[in-house]
Amino acid sequence: MRRFIGFFGSGFVMGAVFGAIIWYLFSPLLFDEVVSENLDGGSGFAVIAGGTLVDADGAHRGTGEVTIVRDTDGMIQVQLSAFEVTNGPDLEVWLSAHPDPQSSSDVKGEAFLSLGQLKGNVGDQAYYVPMGEDLSAYKSLVIWCEQFGVLFSPAVLTPRS
Repeated sequence: MRRFIGFFGSGFVMGAVFGAIIWYLFSPLLFDEVVSENLDGGSGFAVIAGGTLVDADGAHRGTGEVTIVRDTDGMIQVQLSAFEVTNGPDLEVWLSAHPDPQSSSDVKGEAFLSLGQLKGNVGDQAYYVPMGEDLSAYKSLVIWCEQFGVLFSPAVLTPRS
């Protein structure tokens, strides 16, 4: 009887641990985090670059417009509009030096600037670029999974006047 209880108890603990790991890895795929920030774009803003987010592959998909603007105070803001990306763990918004990233290895081999954690996988949102950062060094924006080093969605940035 003790053997049975020990076997059952260890199986229960192992199942709980395994279940928690599976839940952590796959639950973001089940739930959307919707954000709806007001994106400033009035007369005090100058558009300096933009692009369109695309799918990285069949499992990591993204859509939306990227607009980089400078306000009257000189602050630079990266805006994501009509945005949607496959949800995942530990997603971040990065500016990348790679001119047209197609795979995770393209992003890993280049300089990048993290703008922070993705606020949500659906909806309009904005991120500020730190003052003094040289934007000419960055040619694309990527949605990046920091935990697993995976590209979710890239956008090639095109300068605009």
